[in-house]
Amino acid sequence: MSLILASGSPRRQELLRLITEEFTVHPVDAEETLPEGMPVEMAAAFLADLKASIAAAQFPEDIVIGCDTVVVLNDEIMGKPADREDAFRMLRKLSGETHTVMTGVSLYHGRQTTVFTVETAVTFFTLSDDEIDAYLDTGEPFDKAGAYGIQGKGALLVKCIEGDYFNVVGLPVAALSRNLKQFEQAVAHPRVMFKRPGGQI
Repeated sequence: MSLILASGSPRRQELLRLITEEFTVHPVDAEETLPEGMPVEMAAAFLADLKASIAAAQFPEDIVIGCDTVVVLNDEIMGKPADREDAFRMLRKLSGETHTVMTGVSLYHGRQTTVFTVETAVTFFTLSDDEIDAYLDTGEPFDKAGAYGIQGKGALLVKCIEGDYFNVVGLPVAALSRNLKQFEQAVAHPRVMFKRPGGQI
């Protein structure tokens, strides 16, 4: 039984290595469309579960990890920006505000599965247009939810955080480590009912 990471993100791969070196990367092509009317707090878990389920169908004997991170401000989900103008719009909205970063994680083994979400509150400094443009010039924001990366130059925009830093990077490693141990025990002892908590940490 192997561990499969259903993500091509180099950041998630690096963070998963804090838990184990023994895993295989298998990115999936998923339609990241949310059902109409889905509450924003369920979005990350829904998309993580979707990605994990696709990979699990190909690797039914292995444990699959699916992840998705969303940035939420005033019930608006900010995904990866479409272009520079969109990235500027996002950063202007985040300026001086506190937003929530939610990472959903889904674990699969055959038909056994569990999903959890970790939230971190992030507060930005008030940003000038020049500061936003300078950050956009780095090229860093364009493949990241919310148009910033806290592990890079985006750290200069952040006033403070409340919660798990690694969750903002894209993988809540401490929560994943504990959930993964529980899940592995459930897989090893299938008579034990393993419930899908679907809750938040």
